[in-house]
Amino acid sequence: MTLGSRFMLSRLLLALLLAAPLCAQSPTPPATPAPPSDAQTKIRVNSELVILPVTVKNQFGELVPDLEQSDFRVFDENVEQSIDVFTAEAFPLSLVILIDDDLKSKDAAQMAPTLRAITAGISASDEAMVCRFDLDFYPGESFSSDLDKLWTDLKNAQDHSGPSTSGPVPYVTSPTAHAETVGEPKQTVAIKSGSRPTKALDDAIHSAATLLHDRGIARRKIILIVSDGVNGPQFNHSTYQDSLEALLHDNISVYSLAVGGNSPTKHKFSRLLNYSNDSGGDIYYASSSANIEKLYSQITEEARHEYTLAYVPRNLTNAATYHKVEVRVNRPAVTVKTRQGYYTGPAPTPAAAGSDRRR
Repeated sequence: MTLGSRFMLSRLLLALLLAAPLCAQSPTPPATPAPPSDAQTKIRVNSELVILPVTVKNQFGELVPDLEQSDFRVFDENVEQSIDVFTAEAFPLSLVILIDDDLKSKDAAQMAPTLRAITAGISASDEAMVCRFDLDFYPGESFSSDLDKLWTDLKNAQDHSGPSTSGPVPYVTSPTAHAETVGEPKQTVAIKSGSRPTKALDDAIHSAATLLHDRGIARRKIILIVSDGVNGPQFNHSTYQDSLEALLHDNISVYSLAVGGNSPTKHKFSRLLNYSNDSGGDIYYASSSANIEKLYSQITEEARHEYTLAYVPRNLTNAATYHKVEVRVNRPAVTVKTRQGYYTGPAPTPAAAGSDRRR
């Protein structure tokens, strides 16, 4: 090889070596998001559709994944409807994780270390917000798909979760309303320390539903509440019916993780059970920390992989604002869960939906 040839070869090798780092640093073009499916497009563009997320389980509590549209029948006020949209595809979740801030010491010790496991059930297409409640409602900053941020928020919730430090709430006997007569002793207040629950569960559900109101219609809207189910009705601005109406207006399902016992017959879980059943969600009873961690992923997967049925109501003579809905499945020995009905017209806006604080 001549001297000139060796010089040209050296220059070529030098150019290749200098170009290599530049090629390695070239940004990878972002992945193109998958286009919406036909079912999701129809749901987005047709505001008249009544959308029913439906879960079907067999006698062993396992999801039944092989049903077709012909296996379902939908009744609106006892009038059978034609199903306009049917899909078994997974929908992205908009999730409010609602943590009870006022558990008994034993229950808090069991639940708090498990909270960060919730992120295992959240996919890249999902979004979540971590909120807390006791007498007041403490919303998160925003919905996020960033697992690191959600981990931080759940760690913060874990630090706050525990028995109330505000002291017992007195049991107060209401004084009589009549004017005092001459010589009548002043009305005394009977107090029985610590006899009332220090949390407002109905307000917390209503506030969580408000946060989900503006999330996309083609997303599955979920409230995952971790609580012992104790509720102080006298501390709530919203009634159970107010909160349920807010859920049904925006097609929000409540999934409850009941801590502090594993018996579905215990009266203290009845509020959680009612919210779950009436909104088309489900309730799970946690008996140990390990059991709780497994249930988080089970709940989010169940919510994501429901069947979706949608229809435009036809042949109805009932002008009521509330419509009762029933879904039947042509398969023996199965349990069908969906919301019990829906409301027409604008969503309610109570004058006071409970305290909303940030800390």
